[in-house]
Amino acid sequence: EVQLVESGGGLVQAGGSLRLSCAASVSGLTFDDYVIGWFRQAPGKEREGVSCISGSDDTPYYEDPVKGRFTVSRDNAKNTVYLQMNSLKPEDTAVYYCAAVWATFCRLRARVDEYDYWGQGTQVTVSS
Repeated sequence: EVQLVESGGGLVQAGGSLRLSCAASVSGLTFDDYVIGWFRQAPGKEREGVSCISGSDDTPYYEDPVKGRFTVSRDNAKNTVYLQMNSLKPEDTAVYYCAAVWATFCRLRARVDEYDYWGQGTQVTVSS
């Protein structure tokens, strides 16, 4: 069982930065047994993957729209995953979610239903 809580969203101007946090409460297994993914959902659009990070070796993966601008990292001692977002664009505006699945490695273009646990989301708004 995993409970996830995102924080760090807000309003920022284009070109600015935000750091999102995803804090986990884990029972039964340990935090590093889980792949953590970041997804986002803009108004009127489907939820889409942004990035993910493996638990076994902390390997990060990024979808093309955020590659080179976003950095995902995890601190297993704190049961927390971070998403550093730089050079933000108005098209990054969305509700951002973190999600967890018991797996060794993560993969890009994962479907939403591949993840078992979800946070409540945090709003990121980028003004032009």
